[in-house]
Amino acid sequence: MKKGKKTDEELAVLGGEPIRKRPFPPYPVIGEEEVAAVNEVVKSGNLSMFDADFLGGEKVRKFEEDFAKYHGREYAISVNSGTAALHVATAAANIGPGDEVIVPPYTFTSTATSVLMNNAIPVFVDVDPLTFNLDPGKVEDAITERTKAIIPVHLLGHPAEIDSIIEIAERRRLTVIEDCAQAPGALYKGKKVGTFGHLATFSFQKTKNMTTGEGGMILTSDSRLAHRCRLIRNHGEQFMEGQPREYLANILGWNYRMTEMEAAVGIEQLKKLDNFNEIRIRNANYLTKKLSEIEGINPPYCQPHAKHIFHIYATTYEREVINLPKDTLVWALEAEGIPVWAGHPRPLYENPIFKERIVYGERGCPFRCGFYNGGVEGSVEGSVEGSVAYEKGLCPVTEELCEKVIAFYLIRPPATTRDMQDIVAAFTKIIENKERLQEFRTINKD
Repeated sequence: MKKGKKTDEELAVLGGEPIRKRPFPPYPVIGEEEVAAVNEVVKSGNLSMFDADFLGGEKVRKFEEDFAKYHGREYAISVNSGTAALHVATAAANIGPGDEVIVPPYTFTSTATSVLMNNAIPVFVDVDPLTFNLDPGKVEDAITERTKAIIPVHLLGHPAEIDSIIEIAERRRLTVIEDCAQAPGALYKGKKVGTFGHLATFSFQKTKNMTTGEGGMILTSDSRLAHRCRLIRNHGEQFMEGQPREYLANILGWNYRMTEMEAAVGIEQLKKLDNFNEIRIRNANYLTKKLSEIEGINPPYCQPHAKHIFHIYATTYEREVINLPKDTLVWALEAEGIPVWAGHPRPLYENPIFKERIVYGERGCPFRCGFYNGGVEGSVEGSVEGSVAYEKGLCPVTEELCEKVIAFYLIRPPATTRDMQDIVAAFTKIIENKERLQEFRTINKD
């Protein structure tokens, strides 16, 4: 790089001034309403009321009631995380040893590990290249006599093609568990996600569109499933409302209970969810309008019949057009003061837990379980083939997405259009100076 006066247009990675020097607005958005609600609980001393009533305390019940009403479903069962929600839902659906469950490989770990938690086998099916969601056209071929359920994920805030998945499930008599962790309030053909499957799960972790800090929820309109979910979240103990506790464990359960403080925050956050989502949509629409003008950057796709609520704003980039490696583009954006999420680095099936089948003990369960005959029997060190072969090339669309996605959390409130302008400015600056960046990386590659 030539020495001399640095200009405003010099890339930050080459010594220039970054586009943005101040941090983006903090998240989550917590108002006086949440503070007052938590103070009320703390002052009452009733931090958790499951010891007095196995259905929970006043705030837990109110949050469940409000969440069910918001979605138009009969039952909501609160838990202490989105992962717990998935675990409880799969257990409530009687998924167990010898069963297979179809899941996408481009998602967070819990979608698949919740299946392992029940000693069942995740079967990965590729995703749609535009929405990143489970591809219904590829689901049918993955179904075997061992398939018990399908877990479609409404990824990044965009609804999956749930009608097609439901049709397949009904015809093949499979349970559908919607993973809505990143899509509360998203719409599919005018209906909220979480209202289609037998069960649906949500996450309220700190980064989600609404939060309780940590927490989750399960929705269903099936009274039997709701009852099982309540048992499983609370040690599997049988209960009779209004009756003394009998310490009678009917099924295997865990302690997945939500506290009154978390529920109090959730009640207030739910009131704000639609407004939070509209801010995300507005920011996303601005980015899409501006970034679509940059050749080689593809903004998120949204199906005409879907309402995308943009938990994350995920672009794909065409390396052959931009002529920059992904890590270089990410590096340059971050140097300009723009935090970036580089997408999932690998399909789930390329993680050691699946490739090496590191699950329960040293015997290879559930993959080499006596109840499972989906692969070739062998020793713990041997390979398992068939429908659960976890190897590169299994889901080519997902593998390509892992190389192409560049995404931003920063569209969330209280960020504004002014904040989005900095993202666009950073992209534009890098593309306009990509030759100098290429030259720098070539010279310094060693």
